[in-house]
Amino acid sequence: MDCAGKPLDLSRPEVMGILNITPDSFSDGGDFFSTNRAVERGRAMVTEGAGIIDIGGESSRPGAEPVTEQEELDRVIPVIEQLAPVLEVPISIDTRKPAVMRAAVNAGAGMINDINALREPGAIEAAMKTGVPVCLMHMRGTPQTMQDAPEYTDVVEEVGQFLQERILACLAGGISRDRLLLDPGFGFGKTVVHNLQLLNQLHKLAAFGYPLLVGFSRKSMIGAVMDLDIDNRTHPGIALAALAVWQGAHIVRSHDVRATWQAIRMCAAVRDVLDNRDGVKVR
Repeated sequence: MDCAGKPLDLSRPEVMGILNITPDSFSDGGDFFSTNRAVERGRAMVTEGAGIIDIGGESSRPGAEPVTEQEELDRVIPVIEQLAPVLEVPISIDTRKPAVMRAAVNAGAGMINDINALREPGAIEAAMKTGVPVCLMHMRGTPQTMQDAPEYTDVVEEVGQFLQERILACLAGGISRDRLLLDPGFGFGKTVVHNLQLLNQLHKLAAFGYPLLVGFSRKSMIGAVMDLDIDNRTHPGIALAALAVWQGAHIVRSHDVRATWQAIRMCAAVRDVLDNRDGVKVR
């Protein structure tokens, strides 16, 4: 996948390192709010194995308040401008705003990661004109409302239907099929049971034929099942990542890059060994 001149090899699973330039993200809010610390963390995640770095300037945790377009730009653009020239791996911009998409790609980002699946007015046109890949995520409601008693008759079927509808909207808007990735949106407008059902049947979404991106890192679903606080959710999150890769996920979004990278590459080696009798492809 061509991410503005930087290749992303999805023949093997990759880790998307999370870099939140926010004061209020649920796990690392404030940790990398300064440009210098964010740049250092971005470079460190690549040495830990990240195949792509996801930079976001607006928290999407449940109940998070939106930030202005200018505030988001002021947070992310300086970091992208410093990281893009020195990283061999692509940068993804985590945003819902068309203006931020355009500015981020102009600054050096090579992918758009949109939790709103390009539903903002002008988002499809903006994404189309950038020419970079786009990840479409399922979310019911907004970060402010998404966890207000979410209900589904069949969460896997309904998430799949939503993603197929967004694919058609993107194709109609001029975004080619080979530029699209899908994210079922674990934790976005779903109960713990919904999340577990989605992962249990993730292979059904993988069958759509688009690269799948998933994110479980430190999320509340882990805390609910294991009764663990945010600082102690690394190992269960790695287990979820491996389960997702086993079912066809291509990219795992994570705070804990090195451990996640090791786990998913080992999982993929076991999964794919019968198709690779001459030796397992490693980094």
